[in-house]
Amino acid sequence: MMRIAEEFLLLLRDEDGALSRAPEWLARYALGASVLMDLALENRIDTDARRLFLIDSSPVGDALLDPMLSEIAQTGREHDALYWVEHATHHADEIRETALARLVDSGVLRLSDDRILRIFGARHYPLADEEAERDLIRRIRETLLSDTIPNPRDIVIVTLADGCGLIGHILSAEELSGAAARIELVRNLELIGRAFLNALDVAVQPAAGKLDHD
Repeated sequence: MMRIAEEFLLLLRDEDGALSRAPEWLARYALGASVLMDLALENRIDTDARRLFLIDSSPVGDALLDPMLSEIAQTGREHDALYWVEHATHHADEIRETALARLVDSGVLRLSDDRILRIFGARHYPLADEEAERDLIRRIRETLLSDTIPNPRDIVIVTLADGCGLIGHILSAEELSGAAARIELVRNLELIGRAFLNALDVAVQPAAGKLDHD
């Protein structure tokens, strides 16, 4: 089973295989949050209204998750989920590279690297296994277009996708309009997901304030 970061990167790909469907700063927040969400799904951490706390410090045995788990276990102070979402953003590059390497190694993506001296140009990731993407899209559509009780894993990927403006690549404009209430419901079902969305709001406030005073 893919980790949340891997699924998010599949959604981030455009038709040419570039990871360009969301601004870099949004993608970084999503990648950081994805690790925390997976740790919660693995019953290593939990959250309440005031704090994110450790349940089990034993390693998951996953290079995507264990570094963050170790940091949470070693911290000497309590912090809320918003703090950890913002903190995890600093590890976005490592999370991205680890998740992409795993997607390539597992045969889901292919690496097309047209960079000169690995500096100029871009890396693209065409699909090698279309079924993996189709299954992910099917799960998201089922979560948003039906009244079924959503799976916790599907809740978190929908929250990340919506926060980064990716749902419009999955639903038609008519479907998106009809699913607005359902999207809002799903966004509020998971505490780390809500902290992720709050972190996005906090991040844009300085820019919004500057615009208001221009």
